[in-house]
Amino acid sequence: MTTLPVTVLVVAKAPVSGVAKTRLAPAVGPEAAADIAAAALLDTLDTVAAAPVAARVVALTGDLDAAVRSDDIRSRLADFVVIGQRGTDFADRLANAHADAAAAAGPQPVLQIGMDTPQLTAALLTRCCDALLSSPAVLGMATDGGWWVLGLHTPTTADVLRAVPMSQDDTGAVTLRALRATGITVTLLDELRDVDTIDDVVAVRGISPPDSLFVQTTRGV
Repeated sequence: MTTLPVTVLVVAKAPVSGVAKTRLAPAVGPEAAADIAAAALLDTLDTVAAAPVAARVVALTGDLDAAVRSDDIRSRLADFVVIGQRGTDFADRLANAHADAAAAAGPQPVLQIGMDTPQLTAALLTRCCDALLSSPAVLGMATDGGWWVLGLHTPTTADVLRAVPMSQDDTGAVTLRALRATGITVTLLDELRDVDTIDDVVAVRGISPPDSLFVQTTRGV
């Protein structure tokens, strides 16, 4: 299989009990919520590792030593370039992660995803990379109004994110307008559902690979 000249960037948060998945925690408890976050992260990393891309980077925040499944996560991260997140807020951290990933992996397009879409497959990720190679930018909306994937050829374009309010029901639309305002063409990708609430867990479990860690971890939820 041909290796695609794309850097896949995973923006991740260490799944620490009481810190991870705070919207899910009231329904399942903080430890179970962190375990679900860890499963989603590990499945995401497996998916990225299986995709035929030139470079794989994780921008990580949080205390991995205190995380659920920390040993498994640390072992999986051995196949990735790991960089720390930096910035005053999430929007800053996203923009900086694009720049830092490009610096770490070299001058090629960067496709950024999070850790909240464990239903993502290597085939879909590959299609996203293919789309990015033929478009200046790609964006995949999330069903909650945000977005789950952003691909750019030039990391400075990610600076538009600094002015985008994150975690709102119009974040995706505002991001799309901000990108188009730079004059570039934005190709829209598949819409996916993020895992944030108990309803999301049930819905995403139903469309995730049955042998995935996420499905195994959430069977009793």
